[in-house]
Amino acid sequence: MLYLAEVQIQKGGVFGGNKAQLKLLACQRADQSWAEVQGEELIPAPDDVSNLGSGVMVMVNLGNNRQIQGDVEPAARQLLGIFKQFSKTLEKSRQGEEEIEAWKQSLTYQSQELNRREMEMEAKLEQIQQMEAEFERLEQQRQEINIAQDSASRLQEELDRNRHELELAWEQLRSEQARLENQANQGAILGQEQANYIQSILNQLSGAVPPTALVRDHLNQAWDFLNQQQEILNQHWARLDQHRQSASQLQQTVDRQTQELPNKKQELQQLQASVDEIKAQLQAQQKSLESKQEALQILTAQKQQQEDLHQQLSRLAVSSSGIKISKSVDIQHLEQMPLGELESLVSHLQQETDKFVRFVNDQEEELRYQKQVIDEVQAKINQANDFDRLTLEGEMAEEQDRYQMLEETLIGQRKTLREREEIFHQHQRILRKRQGIPDEEGDQRIDLGPVLSQLESQSQQQTEELQRWETQVSEMQNSVQQLQETFNRQVGDLDGKRRDLEQLEQEWQQNKQQMATLSAQVDTYQEMLQPVQDRLNDIRQRLEEMANGLNQLQETGDYQLQAIAQLQQTIGTMMQQ
Repeated sequence: MLYLAEVQIQKGGVFGGNKAQLKLLACQRADQSWAEVQGEELIPAPDDVSNLGSGVMVMVNLGNNRQIQGDVEPAARQLLGIFKQFSKTLEKSRQGEEEIEAWKQSLTYQSQELNRREMEMEAKLEQIQQMEAEFERLEQQRQEINIAQDSASRLQEELDRNRHELELAWEQLRSEQARLENQANQGAILGQEQANYIQSILNQLSGAVPPTALVRDHLNQAWDFLNQQQEILNQHWARLDQHRQSASQLQQTVDRQTQELPNKKQELQQLQASVDEIKAQLQAQQKSLESKQEALQILTAQKQQQEDLHQQLSRLAVSSSGIKISKSVDIQHLEQMPLGELESLVSHLQQETDKFVRFVNDQEEELRYQKQVIDEVQAKINQANDFDRLTLEGEMAEEQDRYQMLEETLIGQRKTLREREEIFHQHQRILRKRQGIPDEEGDQRIDLGPVLSQLESQSQQQTEELQRWETQVSEMQNSVQQLQETFNRQVGDLDGKRRDLEQLEQEWQQNKQQMATLSAQVDTYQEMLQPVQDRLNDIRQRLEEMANGLNQLQETGDYQLQAIAQLQQTIGTMMQQ
């Protein structure tokens, strides 16, 4: 099975060479996909792998027994092919997402268009219903106007008939008046029969004078009805003016929104570009941060390994008498020191060393006693019931903490004791040499002092390097956090502007639809009201003509009555003569 692995080289330290291992990172499945290797699995690598360097990615074939089959090859070329294939897959996925997004937008647009058309159909249906109701009212008004017009026509016909009869009667009266005047001029006397005949004509003329009161009442009723209809029509005209004003205001709103939409879209595009730029910067900084964090983890692991090695060597040096860990003393100074002073110094060192030995032994004894206490508590726990076990377990935890603290303290004390003992032995060896006592055994111990000093120096350097990397990682984390906050804030602004733009587009569509509805209503009202107004104006003109004719008829009747009265008086005078 094909694996992706990382070359790790462990230094052998003072006593050995470098050792290469392969850390398995991922394996290839049967379907050519890759899966991460769980945990940390290391396998030995051939000797030539160490030439590649630590941290190099390689491809390796492993059998079922985890044995390497074939050569270990650098993974750069294969990873490049995998990345290319992955890029193609991502590109296809992105194209598929874009097609899905385009379909979604198309479906959304179609749904909005269907909703808009449905709303337009509902508005038109409502408008048709309103128009039907208006038509019914106008039809009723038209019928009432027709009735008034018929009544006015009948009144006009009656007036015309009365005027014709009156003109005939006046014609007879004028002929009789002319004949009477001829007779009077000839000195003739009016006879009783002629007087009766003329009186009957006058009576007929008096009765033929048409009564205008009834006609005027009908005319006033027609005027009242006409004014009522005009008032109703004026209300419709006022409503039409309101619709015109609303349509004008709505047109201004639509025009303003039409100008705002491109500006809003441009602002949204600019903000989107800014968000994309910040997103790219954020991704780049996050990748850089991940790289530094990985390097920091590697440095931390190396430092921990070096500390573990230093601790193991220290324990080995402390526990083994064949290993020397202290620094060398100034031999030349000790050889030039007076012998008595050197003897006093050696005696003092022996006393101090013995005293420290007793102190360490006491600590060792206390550590052994603490171990016995732990064993006793453990025995009690094994025999205790559930209730007592909880208390004993708490006591066990305290005793174990105390034991661990004592043991950590003893590690440093043992090392100090070994250093003091070695210093004492070096002084003692020089004293014996100056006293002429031969050193049969010699100093055959392995000196780990330089190694430990070098490890301590490297540990200090690694600590400083680790602190520098931690500072860089912390600064980069703060930078990434600030950039993330800026990105989140601008994404929020972008979502808000997108919602505002969508709301503005919806309002724009609604206002356009409402404006179309109002325009249709204004046109419909105009088409409906203008013919009715023209008819009412025609009726008004005819009623005014009828009123003028009635006034003239009234004046003519009054004049006729006055003339008849004068004739009756003249006839009475002639009959008396």
